[in-house]
Order: sequence, then structure tokens, then C-alpha cells
Amino acid sequence: MTMEISELDYRSPSQDPNLSLDERLKILYPFVKEEETPLPRSWSTKDKYNYIGLSQNNLRIHYKGCGKTHKDASSVRATYPIPASCGLYYFEVKIVSKGRDGYMGVGLCAQSVNMNRLPGWDKHSYGYHGDDGHSFCSSGQGQAYGPTFTTGDVVGCGINLIDGSCFFTKNGHHLGIAFNDLPPNLYPTVGLQTPGEMIDANFGQDPFLFDIEGEMIELRRRTRSVIRDLTWPNKYGDPQAVLRKMVSSYLVHHGYSQTAEAFARSTGEEISEELASMRNRQAIQRLVLQGKIGEAIALTQQLYPGLLRDNVELLFRLKVRQFIEMISGADTLELETAAAAANSTAANNSTANNSAANNTTANNKEEDGETRGNSDEAVASMDTDSGPHTEMLNNGNNISNGSCETPSECMDVDSRFMEDGESSSSSQEISQESNSNNISQQQQPHSNQQQQLDMKHSSILSSPTKFEALLKFGRSLQELAQQVDQDHVSLLQDAFSLLAYADPWTSSVSDQLNPTGRESVCHSLNSAILESKNQPGRPPLEIAMAHSKQLIKVMANKDLGACAFADTQIFNQ
Repeated sequence: MTMEISELDYRSPSQDPNLSLDERLKILYPFVKEEETPLPRSWSTKDKYNYIGLSQNNLRIHYKGCGKTHKDASSVRATYPIPASCGLYYFEVKIVSKGRDGYMGVGLCAQSVNMNRLPGWDKHSYGYHGDDGHSFCSSGQGQAYGPTFTTGDVVGCGINLIDGSCFFTKNGHHLGIAFNDLPPNLYPTVGLQTPGEMIDANFGQDPFLFDIEGEMIELRRRTRSVIRDLTWPNKYGDPQAVLRKMVSSYLVHHGYSQTAEAFARSTGEEISEELASMRNRQAIQRLVLQGKIGEAIALTQQLYPGLLRDNVELLFRLKVRQFIEMISGADTLELETAAAAANSTAANNSTANNSAANNTTANNKEEDGETRGNSDEAVASMDTDSGPHTEMLNNGNNISNGSCETPSECMDVDSRFMEDGESSSSSQEISQESNSNNISQQQQPHSNQQQQLDMKHSSILSSPTKFEALLKFGRSLQELAQQVDQDHVSLLQDAFSLLAYADPWTSSVSDQLNPTGRESVCHSLNSAILESKNQPGRPPLEIAMAHSKQLIKVMANKDLGACAFADTQIFNQ
């Protein structure tokens, strides 16, 4: 069925004729999860009586009986019941032909209703009939309701899943409420009774003639009004004070130090954490979201000694993510350490060879052999002694108990970050205020596609030396895996699977390389730091939002249609 609507005429997004069925249903019913509660999309090939024929993708029905008496009536149900999370559900049918007598009915019914009757004649069945315009509510006795309908007319049926009311439309015009207090889990249904009758259904395949979104806007307004009128329990104190505290704790939790400071000045709300500590956490989060996990681990050990030692599972998750970032090329800390060690060894070998050669020359030249021999031995001794020191300087993981192993490392960290509780007028903000999910994105001058290409070129799989360092790091992860629950070991196995492909970015496990994978471990590390400082691991505002979302799911499961218009996302728009 194709509704004749010009592109210039549609007023609501769902009436765009260029939309697909999936796109239109998503606009109309955004909170329906079809993997759990599928929407009706066609008529059922099983839930119908014998005299109903189906065609055109089970959207067209025609009568194929003799149609002598009302006992020859036949109906069909849709494939699925209407989910309560629709809030307001609507479908339309076009009368292709009224047939001999036009004994046709459109409406809703429960799954238990017999299909050898027209809609509305049996219990839990509700229909609007075309031959007389009457409405039928679980009874063979109809009530005057609307006009008759015939060939060419478009009849719609809508159900308000908040109050259980049902209405019909004809050619885009609302005919008023037909039924009230209908039960949940009803199916769209139509029925035919005489030869030649034919109907096409529209469950969203085409734009609706009636602007159902206008009805939804009004229901959304009413629901918001009900929520706003709810009274605040007195036992929780002043509602504005509670909300200010929740907002402040949210800003502190995510390290938005500038915004938290400005919010505190404007509201008088005290900040629950030192600004220096917030900046430290923000710096760690930024490193994680940039994929520099090794540096984040080192900085965490520097600023929060013992945190990762006491939380082995978190350390394991971080190290697994570091392994993935090493493959992608985003994390080079371990690789640079290995390269520095290799260069140091090579330098030592070269110095030793030169020393041996110089000693041979000294033995052949007696006039100054002793002097030169002593000089070369001194140089060799200096170069050899510098090997471990050079390796330590290049290894960002050589930090334990919160102290750096070399003075230069300590100065580098101290010049950028403040210890918790310190104050410094020369200290600068580590990063600008932003959404925590976008911290890394603000540092990227290239597009995501370009960044992926850059990471691909810097992947350690392209370098044998770096690849060997990766394998060594992987073996250390296997040892660490012995200290964590088996539930976490699967993370390492998934990460190791990347090594099975010459080009991991085009493999079936490439999703592990997606930067969004950094977010969960970033949140876990941030929460662990806060909990170590006796702060909530999760801000109350997020807990309240998550609780609200869960309650909305419970509402949907309990067939409370208001869940469609009370979703927390609506109040963010």
C-alpha cells in the first residue's frame, strides 16, 4: 500500500516518504527494544482463519470464502502483540475493495480470541466496522461510533498504552475515543466476511495518513507535567541543595576542575576534593583515553602508591588494554624501553670491542701503551656503568611506592602534576573542560580514519624487534593472569587473538582496536582512585539516572505505557 503524501506535505519526521520501515519505526517507537519485544510488521500466516488469503509480503489480505452468513467471517492477527514501551501505537489499512457487502472490521484483539469472527464480537476483541460505522467491544451488539468506510478509504487504529484508550481514524481524521481501559498485549487485527473484500495493511512501511506524532507530543507533555508535579519527600531536605550537591559531586568525579570551581563559586557548594587531586585524575584519564596505558599506569603508581598493587584485577585489565594498544601503535612505552635496552647493549658491546682493540695497540706501542691502556679502561668502565642507568631512564614503569627511581623522572612529573593536597600558583590545568568521552578526541588533529591509518603504520606488527617486545610483554601478562579470577582471563585470550592475523584491523576481532574500548577501563581506574580516597566510586547523579532507567524497564515489563514518555533521555533534549 502506498499512501499519497507529497514530500512537501509531511509535517512530522515519520511522514518522510524516503524512510525505510526500520527508520520509521525507530522514530515512532524509540524505546522499543525489538530483540526483546518485536513490533508487528505483517499479518501472521498462522493466526488466521481458513477464508483469509495473504499476499504481498503478508500485508494484503483478501476473502476467499462463500460469505453467506456471519459464520463465514474470518479474521487475522498480526505477527506480534503491541509492546507497552510504544506508549502510543498506531497502524492503518487501506480498503482496496469493499467486495460484495463491505462487511469488514478493523481493531485489536488478545491472542486467545477465535479468528472465525469479525473484530469486536468476542471477549477481549475490539473493532470498528465498515458496513454500519459501529464500534464493537467484546460483544455482538455494536454502538454508534463513526462513519462507514468503503473502497479507497484509509482507516487507522491507535491505542494509548498509558490509559488503555483506543481510537480510530478515517482518511487522516481522528474519530474520537472508541474504547477505554483495554488490557495490555493486544494484537492488530482485521476481519472480512463477503467475497471480493481486500485490504492492505501499513505497519510503518509507508507514511501514515494520520499525524500520529502530534498525538505523541501531547502525551509526552502530559507525562512531563505529572513528573514535575511530584512532591519532594521532606526527609531529604531542601531539593535544590540536594541537586546542587549531586551536580558538584558529578563534576568532581569526572575531574572537571574548572567547571566544579565555577559551580562552587556560583552556588556556594563546597568541593569535596582538592583541585590538585582532580587534575591528577584528569591527567590519568586523558592518558588512558589516548591509549597511552603504560604512561597512565606509571603516573597512577607515582601519585597513588599501592593502588594497583592492591587491585590486581584492575591492573590486569589495564595491562591487557596496554597489550591491545601496543598492537595498534598507540602505546609505545614498553617498546621504547626495549629499544633503549637494546641500544644500550649494543653500545656496551661496541665500547668493549674498541677497548680490546685499543689494548692491543697499546701493547704494540710501548712508549705510551700504559697511558693509553689506562685511559681506555676508564672509558669502558664509564660506558658499562651507564647501561642500567640509561635503561632505567627510558622505562616509565620503574616506579614503585609513589617515588621515581631517578631524579630526572621526579622533576618531570613534579613540573606537570601536583601531589594530592598541594597547591601551586604555577600549576596549569592538564586539559580543558570536556566530556570524559571526548578528552582524547580533543587532542587529535586528524579524523578518526586518519588516526587509524597513522596507528596502523606505527603498529608493532610491522617491526620484528617491537614484535619480540610484544611477545615478552604477553608472557608477563600470562603470569599476571594467574593472580586474577578466570572471568578476567578471557580478556587476555581475546587480546591474544589479534596476533593470529597479519592485518588485525580487517579481522573479525578488530573491534578490540576501537578506541571506545578504553572508556570502561578508564572509568574503572578513576573509580578505584576515588574509592582509595574514601570518595564514592560512582557519582550519585549517575546512580540516580541508572536507577531511573532500570525503573523504566520495569515499567515496560509491567505493561505500563508511560515508560515511553518518561525515559530519562527525553529530559535531556
